[in-house]
Amino acid sequence: MKIHEEILKIARRVCRKPNWTFTLNEIVRAMPHLNEGSVRTHVSSRCCVNAPSNHQSRQPYFKRLGRGVYEIQKAYRGDTSEQVRAGESLQVAEVSPAYGAEPLSLRPAIHAVVTESEGLFTAECLEVAVVTQGASLDEILINLREALELLMSGEDHNLLGLEPDPRLVLNFETLARFN
Repeated sequence: MKIHEEILKIARRVCRKPNWTFTLNEIVRAMPHLNEGSVRTHVSSRCCVNAPSNHQSRQPYFKRLGRGVYEIQKAYRGDTSEQVRAGESLQVAEVSPAYGAEPLSLRPAIHAVVTESEGLFTAECLEVAVVTQGASLDEILINLREALELLMSGEDHNLLGLEPDPRLVLNFETLARFN
């Protein structure tokens, strides 16, 4: 499950109905197996329709109502009563472990998205709070490995939600021009 899908699932679980609101801190506390910075970035920027467009890939899940308060957009509320009427079985949401406890499952890889703008490459990790830049793809890979080594040295991989020796998976995003 992608991080934005997991965040939407948790938001549906913790939101207050009938107005479908939640706070950013509620999402962070419900997801201790993920990096807090990554969760905050996804809720406040990558998944928010009225946030500045700092990321190429965005999901229109939430709308910011005020400082730290968000609403799930109508199209993403997932009305469970309709699912029951349609005969779908509802899954019980997983209970998140307490902060500092071992996460439910460890991720085997760290995913990074590489983008290019004005001759400069930027890599942003999705599972951990690492962002780096370079003048070439080779340089970005070297910088990314160094940054991840610094982050991981002396850290408990379980608290980061990662296996002891995670793979690094890079995705390169570019604008397709077919003219």
